Amino acid sequence: MVEKFDAIIIGTGQSGPSLAARLAKEGAKTAIIERKLFGGTCVNVGCIPTKTLVASARAAYVARRGADFGVTIGGPIGVDMKRVKARKDEVVRQSNQGVENWLKDMAGLTVYEGHARFEGPHGVRVGDGVLEAERIFINAGARAYVPDMPGLDEVEYFTNSSIMEVDFLPEHLIIIGGSYIGLEFAQMYRRFGSRVTVIEKGGRLISRDDEDVSATVKEILENEGVEVRLNAECLSVAKQGHQVAVRLACETGPKDVVGSHLLMAVGRRPNTDGLGLDTTGIEVDPRGFIVVDDQLRTSVPGIWAMGDVNGRGAFTHTSYNDYEIVAANLFDGDPRRISDRILAYALFIDPPLGRAGMTERQVRGSGRKALLGKMPMARVGRARERSETQGFMKVLIDAETRKILGAAILGIGGDEIIHSVLDVMYADAPYTVIQRAVHIHPTVTELIPTLLGDLSPLE
Repeated sequence: MVEKFDAIIIGTGQSGPSLAARLAKEGAKTAIIERKLFGGTCVNVGCIPTKTLVASARAAYVARRGADFGVTIGGPIGVDMKRVKARKDEVVRQSNQGVENWLKDMAGLTVYEGHARFEGPHGVRVGDGVLEAERIFINAGARAYVPDMPGLDEVEYFTNSSIMEVDFLPEHLIIIGGSYIGLEFAQMYRRFGSRVTVIEKGGRLISRDDEDVSATVKEILENEGVEVRLNAECLSVAKQGHQVAVRLACETGPKDVVGSHLLMAVGRRPNTDGLGLDTTGIEVDPRGFIVVDDQLRTSVPGIWAMGDVNGRGAFTHTSYNDYEIVAANLFDGDPRRISDRILAYALFIDPPLGRAGMTERQVRGSGRKALLGKMPMARVGRARERSETQGFMKVLIDAETRKILGAAILGIGGDEIIHSVLDVMYADAPYTVIQRAVHIHPTVTELIPTLLGDLSPLE
C-alpha cells in the first residue's frame, strides 16, 4: 500500500516537529515518522535529562557547602538516587509527551511510529506501508559512538543513553572520554558521591577549546575530587571479578584503573546506517554524516537533512536553526544559510563554559592582528558574593575592524552571559557597542565592558 504526501519528515528531534507545524500551516499534507522516542535525543537522553540531573547534583553540592555560608544543616547530606531519577523521569515525561501530543493533535499531519527506510528518492517504507512525497526531510539524529576497543565486548558499560536508567550510586565510575558529555557526567556523579575517574586519550580535556580553558576545566574538576588521566594510549578493558579494569599507558600514574562501572563517552555517530540511503543516491561523508549544502539540501533534489545527522552543528540549538533555515528558504523568500550562524555552545559543568565564535588558537592561526581581553572571575563581585570564583572571561577582537571574533566565559553564569557577546557579534557591531553599555550592578555581565576597556595586542 502506497500513501502519497506533500512532505515526509523522518524523526521528531528538535527540527522535525517545528517543520511539521510549518508545513501543515502552509497547507502541505505531511507525514512524520518516529522510530522510538518522541522529541529525539535532547528531550529523552540529552539536554533535558542531563541538565535535570546536573541540577540535583548541584543541590547536593550547595547543601554540603552550607557551613561556608553560615548555614547549618543537621546531619550528613544524603542523595536518594531513586528520587533523583524519578525527578528526571518526570521532567522528561512532560517534554516527551508534550511533543507526542502536539504532533498527534496537529491538523494536516499524520504520525507514523516505526522504522523508516528509503525505497528510492521519493519513497519511505514504514512497517508494511510505503509513503511517497516530493519533499523529504531527514531528522534522524545521532547516537553514542562505541569504538572497537579491545575487551569492550566482554564487559558491561553505559553510554549517555543507558546511564539515564541508573537509579543507584556507582561506587567508582570510570568515564572514557574527556569532552563535553563525559565531563558533565563526571562532575555530576562526583557530587552525588561516587568516586570518578576520567580517562582521555589526548593530552588535555575538551581539546577543541584553548589550552587555558582545558587546564582550568581540569582544575575545577580535580578540586572536587574527580581523577583525570590524560595521554591514555592503547586503551583496553577487561573484567576483574565484579569490577572493570581499564588498561592504559599514561605519562604518570598506574597503568590500570579499576572501577565498579564504565561509561563510554567518546563521541556520537549519525543514525544513517539503517535508512537505506544507498537507494537514493544521497552522498554521505566517511563518518556517515549526510552531506548538505549551505541551505541543508542533500545531493538529491527534494531531500533535506537537518540536525545531528548532517554533522553541521551537533547541538539542539543548531538543529532548531536548521529548521529555521529550511522554512525561511521554502516559504519566506529569505535565503538563510548555515554559514550565517556563529558557532556557540556551552559545557554545563559548574561553573559552566560559554563559547562563541573563534578560539584564541584559531585567531592566532588566521594571522590577523587581534586584541585580547582576559579577566579572572575572582575580580567579579557577583562571583565573590557567591564564593564561586573559579574560571575567567576572555574576548578576542579584530584590531582593524574592532569586531568581536570570539569569546570564552568559564565561570558563574558563563552559559548565559556569553549571549551578551554573541548578540553583538550577530549585529556585526564593533566591540565598543557593548564596551560603552551601562550594565546592572552587581552582576557578572557588568564586567564585560570593563574587560573590553582593557585590551592588549595578541602576541
